[in-house]
Amino acid sequence: MKKKTEYIYTIIVAAVLIFGLSIFAVLKPADDFSESERRPLEKLPELSVKTLLSGDFMDKFENYTNDQFPLRDTFRSVKALARYYLFGLSDNNELYFADGHVAKLDFPINQESLDYAASRFNELYETYMKDKVNKIVFSVVPDKNAYLGEKNGYPQMDYDYMIGFFEEKLPFANHVEIFDLIDESDYYLTDTHWQQQEITDVAEKILVSLEARPFEDFEEKVATENFYGVYYGQSALPLKPEKIVYLTTPELEHMTVLNYETGLKGGIYNFDKLEGKDPYEFYLSGAVPLLEVTNSSAEGDRHLIIFRDSFGSSLAPLLMRDYSKITIIDTRYLLPNFIGEYVDFEGADVLMTYSTLILNDSFILKK
Repeated sequence: MKKKTEYIYTIIVAAVLIFGLSIFAVLKPADDFSESERRPLEKLPELSVKTLLSGDFMDKFENYTNDQFPLRDTFRSVKALARYYLFGLSDNNELYFADGHVAKLDFPINQESLDYAASRFNELYETYMKDKVNKIVFSVVPDKNAYLGEKNGYPQMDYDYMIGFFEEKLPFANHVEIFDLIDESDYYLTDTHWQQQEITDVAEKILVSLEARPFEDFEEKVATENFYGVYYGQSALPLKPEKIVYLTTPELEHMTVLNYETGLKGGIYNFDKLEGKDPYEFYLSGAVPLLEVTNSSAEGDRHLIIFRDSFGSSLAPLLMRDYSKITIIDTRYLLPNFIGEYVDFEGADVLMTYSTLILNDSFILKK
């Protein structure tokens, strides 16, 4: 009798829980965006005879119910903790936790992506740089899986092959190897990116190849102590916040940055972005198609043009001492055909720096 009563109570509790969550799911307004995952959420799809017969409605409805499920982030955290610590699984949604870092599996080499990236860079060279620029430097930025993957038993791409491929396919550029200057401690624990205060040696090596000088002394300042990187939300693990530290000099503080997208002028560091969805955008306002920096402290009129992805946002300020003008281009967001309308390449130095994450998934680069 006692066992039968326990079964009844269990069924009642389960029914109440399922029924309650179902009602909550129906009544709860749909969320537009997941702050933790930094992505838009699926909306209720349109119901019609066409979408039903094609199966499109059910496919999107399944995504909608997954995205809009009540207490979704709580359940995601429970799932992640269970996978790592209860079941002993090595990764969750292609993310793994090692040496205090969250990192994303990225393997094997996507040859089609490397070929596409090389074709884009060669087209930029032929269109804008050939017989015009002074020096061209290319540098591959490693993702932190290069330092965490193999030693923790995770697969990783063949980084030596990737570097060799671009050395061969971009004969017009001097490749600057920086892998040996970096280790896992140079990256944020919860984010993709490197920490600016840890890459001054990287900046110096690039500047040597450009025959330019690094800044003599940086002052370290803390922008925020409450930074949660992109992998924090994606991993759903209860991790601690980190600091964003930035480097500055009197020269950097007096530089002016023109954002061609907005037409507004500002500084090297954008403090408004610290309150946004991605505080890493504090560096040069983040993902911006085209920026022009004016450095009135520079001796002479040297011009540096940087083609970059998000890793370049924190690197670029460390390279600006000897250049009166620095043009920063992100071809993930700017069509190459428009570059010539805004940028004069004559006599400029050029740095092309892209992370392995972009090179191995390069179709985001505009054509």
